[in-house]
Amino acid sequence: MIVAVMADIHSNLHALEAVVARIEELRPDKVVCAGDIVGYGARPNECCSIVQKTSDLTVYGNHEIAALTGDVIWMNPHAAKAAIWTSRTLNQGSRSFLSQLGLEGRLRCGERLLAMYHGSVDSAIEYVYEDQLHVGLLEKAKCDILVLGHTHVPYVRKLGEGLAVNPGSVGQPRDRDPRASLAVLDTDTRECVIERVAYDAHAACQDILDAGLPTFLAERLLMGR
Repeated sequence: MIVAVMADIHSNLHALEAVVARIEELRPDKVVCAGDIVGYGARPNECCSIVQKTSDLTVYGNHEIAALTGDVIWMNPHAAKAAIWTSRTLNQGSRSFLSQLGLEGRLRCGERLLAMYHGSVDSAIEYVYEDQLHVGLLEKAKCDILVLGHTHVPYVRKLGEGLAVNPGSVGQPRDRDPRASLAVLDTDTRECVIERVAYDAHAACQDILDAGLPTFLAERLLMGR
């Protein structure tokens, strides 16, 4: 089974449209999204609508929690301002969609089981970087393939007979490559490729500035960090 994996869209409509166009070219069997559809960027409702139509399996991220609850005490000032703005901007359709998402998503892929979380198996807020991966995470999730997001840095790591994948970020990459990132996973062979997709980052920056969101959130899109 071929699965397209995306995460950390962060209300970046321009990046998401470019990634979805690439996914349509690939024609995968399934599309999954590891959370943080909203936050930081200026087009949360449009992104929610596209993900709802495109993704077969989606989990919530920490920015969904912030936008729905208004709790931003654990966020830095830029993220907090964007989360409050997002909370006020979400329409009822977006709120309804985000509210029904869960911490965990599971997908049967032939003989293999994929488990997906935004941050860690226990929390949408906890980061799991590549150097923190170990077989115990697969055992804890009771899966063969573990999909995580949140770090905005892609990785593919074989762990024993299993696999851990982070697709990187669609809408706010932080690995010094400003192009949108996604993963294309073959669950039968346990092979996974990280793809980068160019998009109009300047237009996404202008959206952020026009919305009155922090300038830093626009500038970082051009730097990929």
